[in-house]
Amino acid sequence: MKLTTWLTLSSAVLIGACSNSTQPPATQAASTAAAAVTTPQPAKYASEQRIAAHMTFLADDALEGRDTGSQGHLIASQYIASNFQQLGLKPAAANGQYFQPVPLIKSLLVQTSPEFSFELDGKATKLAYPKQFTTSPSNHQGKVSVKDAELVFVGYGMVSKEFGIDDYQGLDVKGKIVVMLPGRHHKLPSEEAAHLGALKAKIAAEKGAIGIITINTPIEEKTRPYSNSLLYLHQPRIRWVHADGHAEGDYPTLKVSAYLDIEPAKALFAKAPVKLTDIYAQLEKKQSPAGFVLPGKVNFARESTQSHIQSQNVAAVLEGSDPTLKDEYIVVTAHSDHIGVGVDMRSKDRINNGLMDNAAGVAIMLETARLFSENAVKPKRSVLFVAVTGEEKGLLGADYFANNPVRPIEKLVGNVNIDMPVLLYPFADLVAFGANHSTLGETVARAAGQYGIKVSPDPMPEQAIFTRSDHYTLVKKGVPAVFLMTGFTSQDPKEKGSDVWHKFFAKNYHKPTDDVAGLAKEYGKIRYDMGALFADINFAIGMDIANATERPMWKKDSFFGKLLGQDYNTQK
Repeated sequence: MKLTTWLTLSSAVLIGACSNSTQPPATQAASTAAAAVTTPQPAKYASEQRIAAHMTFLADDALEGRDTGSQGHLIASQYIASNFQQLGLKPAAANGQYFQPVPLIKSLLVQTSPEFSFELDGKATKLAYPKQFTTSPSNHQGKVSVKDAELVFVGYGMVSKEFGIDDYQGLDVKGKIVVMLPGRHHKLPSEEAAHLGALKAKIAAEKGAIGIITINTPIEEKTRPYSNSLLYLHQPRIRWVHADGHAEGDYPTLKVSAYLDIEPAKALFAKAPVKLTDIYAQLEKKQSPAGFVLPGKVNFARESTQSHIQSQNVAAVLEGSDPTLKDEYIVVTAHSDHIGVGVDMRSKDRINNGLMDNAAGVAIMLETARLFSENAVKPKRSVLFVAVTGEEKGLLGADYFANNPVRPIEKLVGNVNIDMPVLLYPFADLVAFGANHSTLGETVARAAGQYGIKVSPDPMPEQAIFTRSDHYTLVKKGVPAVFLMTGFTSQDPKEKGSDVWHKFFAKNYHKPTDDVAGLAKEYGKIRYDMGALFADINFAIGMDIANATERPMWKKDSFFGKLLGQDYNTQK
């Protein structure tokens, strides 16, 4: 679309967003508004028209899928910033700006470069890329070559004092490659397992390993076939960059990174003290295999190219009214990026518009900001709104924000995150991932209950979704958080919300049909009215947190509270 067309569209959407037949809370009598401060009345304040306007603009073809670091994402960020400014919210980033620049490094694997071979009893075996193994690009090196590296099998490669796990016990891996299984110990709860699993590379590096080889298993093959990994061969690896130039989550000492399919893994274990088939049998019995020195030596090589790009978070603040509590902040987040333009040249429509993922979440955040800004009585605590970039690339913008917060991290009292509410049915419940870990669960239940909406437990605990969206980056810094999503029940007795949700996930998630035309054709209409309801609930949650006597607290029996909570936000 030409720039003149985009400007016309932009003006139209902004004008549409400014017109609103729904009266905001500010127009109520002062007594009603004052009562709404601590307990917002269950009136429909949010505007369906505004939700529709924001979503329609952010998911338009002109933005080309809002890929991280793209011109389309920059346009989206400008749109969000202009809305914050229009609402009178103050810039919250450095130097009086709405934008928080996020420096990124983008790495690509030279597809002709990967080599992997191993030697057993003087016999060399060379594996074929990508048929038998895959690897990923390096964020810090061009050419990598490792010769005659020794191997140690370390089971799942996990360590946790809290759960009595040490897969490295009695093993010396310094200067060697660790070989590990995907997944987790079965005794671990899913969310805690996901958190510990994310630390595998860090632990290996701290133990002195020079690389990680992960081997496929029959169990893994059933849920995540090796062939799926071939779909991502040409995907870049993107990380945010520290001031000293090193990429976050990148461990320069780990030179080897490979994923082996089942048959080449069996060949690698041909002389092992424990047969790989026996290890697989242990997994079927939900047992945790012990580690051992693995005979053989590995040669590995790959080449990567790196380039520096930049994207941006957008941050704005509504200052609280209480002289003391205004220095504490509720953080409301939603990711503004999506996955951009697809690579399949055969497809007529290649733009992944991301209407639900996550134009819907950003629209609800913007409407929540409007309700706060136009409320007659301001909240006691301040409210920090942050549209984060790079969620689709690994929670990059949120993680950068968590490590470089625009306000002191100890002053961030809680985070409410909105990611991919499926506005295709009249939801009767919400899921608040993380509600069981902090007092925010009770807060969400109170707010939703005012609107006749229930809060349901995690319907997919095995997916560990609590650790897979932007709020998790603040959780790792000790900030209590919840991630809100439309639940699986519908107010319409003729339909099942779970069926609609799963249909969307199967047919439209991360596909060009996650747009206005595609979803309207498939589901009849887009429920912008449900987006308004979501915003009303979100506003009620925020008001509750803002005016509560105490800040949100981690529950004393929560793993995350014990591990990550600070003294000031953990129940005694």
